[in-house]
This record gives sequence, structure tokens and C-alpha cells, in this order.
Amino acid sequence: MSQIDGLPPLREVIATHELSAKKALGQNFLLDLNLTAKIARSAGDLSGSDILEIGPGPGGLTRGLLAEGARKVLAIEKDARCLPALAEIAAAYPGRLEVIEGDALKVDPLEHLTPPIKIAANLPYNVGTELLVRWLTPKVWPPFWTSLTLMFQREVAERIVAKPGSKAYGRLAILAQWRTEARIVIDLPPQAFTPPPKISSAVVQLTALPAPRYPADAEILSRTVAAAFNQRRKMLRAALKGVAPDIEDHLAAVGIPPTERAEQVSLEAFCALARSLEAGK
Repeated sequence: MSQIDGLPPLREVIATHELSAKKALGQNFLLDLNLTAKIARSAGDLSGSDILEIGPGPGGLTRGLLAEGARKVLAIEKDARCLPALAEIAAAYPGRLEVIEGDALKVDPLEHLTPPIKIAANLPYNVGTELLVRWLTPKVWPPFWTSLTLMFQREVAERIVAKPGSKAYGRLAILAQWRTEARIVIDLPPQAFTPPPKISSAVVQLTALPAPRYPADAEILSRTVAAAFNQRRKMLRAALKGVAPDIEDHLAAVGIPPTERAEQVSLEAFCALARSLEAGK
């Protein structure tokens, strides 16, 4: 599979450009082009879409996305050492790869992309969750992207797809499942990476729903869920006291026992609570 595009194998690329992974940048490189192509395919048909990729590193997933037919890939890379390797990929796919050196938290990708847009990335561990929350909480929905195909630590992936009653269930599950269809599509062991991380990883696919599953004000829902899970061991009547002084009335109005804890409350019930709080403002 190292010859999917006539470019050298990734180990050779890394050796040529002296690209040892930097822990400070949350880097773990995926070198098996069979795997990067599999991740690219899990994002669905790419031929009619522009793709945003964060943290391409030496370009393993970038090559998979381009080989699978992405119309265009915009790769945002903070590590200047990786730019020559990415330039070689751009030369092999004329006009289809644009590389920006910069911080993904500060770059506006919409200046460089044309809808429909998908996001696919082996996210740097140190910014992965922050980027996901940003993508899930835009002011306007549907968002600029149609789907997210993202690699996380397995623990984070499980938090995204968690159901009520589990220890993994929390704010991330609510934010993801309120507005997307979220599922784990690929599991990856530590030895798939260089250097191998201490934990397993997983690829999560999140497909944007046309509208949220249940009506609720996004800001009120987010604030309520954050307060509930910030003190998840407390009963809701105590954890949510700062959200509204008459919180017990609101809980009773939507059928949530005030003695319940956050991890027992469904997404639908949290949305009902948010609506009650909005009506009581």
C-alpha cells in the first residue's frame, strides 16, 4: 500500500525529513497506509467534497484522503518541520492540496474551502477535544461541515458515544448526540503508531443532523449540562442550584427526580429541562 501514489513509504519520508514525533505537539504518527486509507474510506464518498484535515504530520492520512478522491484537502499543520513532506504530496496531486502552517484553533478554514465540507483528522491529542466542542457548538446549525471523521484516545471516543448510566456519559456525549449521529468506526492499538502511545485509539464518525434531535436553546442546554456534570456526584437539586434558584420546580415540571444524578438523565430529559428553564426566564 506504500505505493498508492508513487510517493515513498512514510517511514522513508520521516527519515528523510527527520520528523521525530514531538510530545509537546501531541504527535503520534500513523505510518501504515493501509490504515490511513481505511480511515479515509470511513469518511464516505469524498469525490464531491472539500476536506479539512488538522495536524497532518508527515501526511499519511492526507495521502489516503487524496487517493480516495477528495476534491480538495486543506491541511493545517503547526509543525514547520512537516511542511517539506507535505509539499511533496501537493506536487503529486496538483491543485488538490493546500497546506497552511498555523494553529488550527486560530485559522478560519472557511476562507479556503467550498461546501460541501467534511473534516477528517488524526487530531493532536492536546487540542482534539477542544476542536470537537467548537465544531459541535456553532452559533448556527446545520454547521459548515457535513461529517467529522476523527481519531481520539479510545477513552475520549467512548465518552462521545456513551449512553446514560455509564461512567463515560457526560457533557461530551450530550453535545455530540444532540446534533449528530455518532459512532465508533475503527479501533486502533498503540502499536499502530510511532511512537506507540500508552493507550488505544479509535476513529469516531459524527454525521451532522439537519436539526437537533430535541428542541432546546443551545446556550442554556450547554450551561445546564456543564453544571450538572461538573458536580456529577451531587444530586441535581444541589448541582444545578446555581443555574436557577427554583431548579427543583423545573426538575419536577419535566419529570426528573431532584435526587437524580446527572449520569442518569437522558439527552431528551436534559433538553426538556433546558426548555423549562428558558420558559421560566
